[in-house]
Amino acid sequence: MKRLPPVINMGLLAAALLAGCSLVSTLGCTVGPRYKRPTAQVPDTWKGEGPWQAAAPKDAIPKGAWWQIFHDAQLDRLEQELLQANQSLAAARDRLSQARSQARIASSAYFPTLGTDPSGQRVRLSGNRPLDGGTLQTVKVDTENEFTVPFSVSYELDLFGRVRRTLEAANASLQGSAADLENVRLVLTAELAADYFNLRELDREAGVVRQSVEIQQRGLDLVNHRHEGGVANGLEVAQQAALLDSTATQLQLVLQQRAQYEHAIAVLTGKSASAFSVGEAPFDATPPAIPTGVPSEILERRPDVATSERQMAFENAQVGIAMTAFYPHITLSGGGGWESRDIATLVSAPSAMWSLGGDLLQPIFNGGRNRANLASSRAAYDESVANYRESVLVAFQQVEDGLSGLALLDQAMKTQLAAVADSRRALALANDRYVGGVTTYLDVITAQSTLLSNERLATQLLGQQMTTSVYLVKALGGAWDASEIQREQVRPALVQAVQQ
Repeated sequence: MKRLPPVINMGLLAAALLAGCSLVSTLGCTVGPRYKRPTAQVPDTWKGEGPWQAAAPKDAIPKGAWWQIFHDAQLDRLEQELLQANQSLAAARDRLSQARSQARIASSAYFPTLGTDPSGQRVRLSGNRPLDGGTLQTVKVDTENEFTVPFSVSYELDLFGRVRRTLEAANASLQGSAADLENVRLVLTAELAADYFNLRELDREAGVVRQSVEIQQRGLDLVNHRHEGGVANGLEVAQQAALLDSTATQLQLVLQQRAQYEHAIAVLTGKSASAFSVGEAPFDATPPAIPTGVPSEILERRPDVATSERQMAFENAQVGIAMTAFYPHITLSGGGGWESRDIATLVSAPSAMWSLGGDLLQPIFNGGRNRANLASSRAAYDESVANYRESVLVAFQQVEDGLSGLALLDQAMKTQLAAVADSRRALALANDRYVGGVTTYLDVITAQSTLLSNERLATQLLGQQMTTSVYLVKALGGAWDASEIQREQVRPALVQAVQQ
């Protein structure tokens, strides 16, 4: 066997080392950069004050069922229905199955391929066929059989890691799909919880408006009675009637909003909106204590951040694949089998045939295609790094939004509850003053409107507190951990050597 000149050997070795070749055996190496997760800006502490109630160890977010932190049996039931029947979640599971199959396809390149193509035919040769030299003359008409049972085998020597890099990229994509599935689950369950609390807030708000309708109806009865007695005038009756009609209109609008949330919950749980309903129920929830942990944990707890990180690993492997195009591709091949004119002597020593060979492909000039492909892969990797760092910044923003939102809403709720209490006293005083003849009925109407507005705002603030708690848990990753996707990895198995 003729050895390559020493200059060429040293040149290939130097190029491989410069490209980041990692020697893994005496037979080959893996070219391309080794993956290392890039750094991202991570603050030491959270800026927001956080929830008003400190979270104890027992308040930890339930792993896999984060919504249980709200202790609402109806919400638990709806979330379970979502996990079983939501179509977007089913599609995400199918995408994960596709990624797992693609990784298995990539691992198949570790093994040789073996195939066979048996054939049999009966051939009649022309009596006027040309002989050697191209001359035409009449020859014996010949009819013969031909039976062939050939086998072929081929195997690519992965000297520079193209196959290994391809499987590395496929596994990174597989783990990214696993993280994406968790992100879809987190987004959908959070959307359901937010819709549910909005619906319950509207239940309570509808109750507030109905109570106001009753109060205003009693007021209208009082004014009508006084008008019949000649004490009140027609203007006061008309003003109270207008307020009552306006409040009744508000009730219908609240119910219309509730119906939309009910329909949204139906779709999330995989049901037809026409055949789904959630009955009205009292709503007197309290935002739970939420353990936030330290900012650095976000990098491991957010599935969307994990998806971005796995995309970087995928693009890094693609850079390595692009580098292997600069190195030789060596494929070993062989063939064998039997060929005979008589099927009775097909499987016999004289009918045996075989061949052995190899193929080496070394790119020399291709118009700069390989260089452009490598530059494109590196640019795609740089893009994935930027996207990863952006996803980290967005994650911190969403947590800070939740922390500051809960703190400010808590203060707003305290002052608003005081406003509701003041409005009730004002209405009672206005009624007493009107009955005593000290003031006009306009003060009573104003007090009724103010009380309704303040009670509705207090109810809306409670709904905002609950939905903000939901989005804070979502921003924290819902107790998920990135280590869960590590088991999603395909490795070559010997059994694949005998599989189709």
